[in-house]
Amino acid sequence: MSEFLQMGGYARFVWPAYIVSALVIGGLSLAIWRRGRALQRQLSRFDAEGAARPRS
Repeated sequence: MSEFLQMGGYARFVWPAYIVSALVIGGLSLAIWRRGRALQRQLSRFDAEGAARPRS
């Protein structure tokens, strides 16, 4: 297990790359999720406004 974690002597390069990649992917996922929620709320508000107005 220790040999795997040392990555053949390249652990100081490999592990930070994994961490940065995980943070970037996590941040992008969070941004997409938040944007989706905001768009869903906006769509619900538009639907409510459209249903409240009488159509001529």
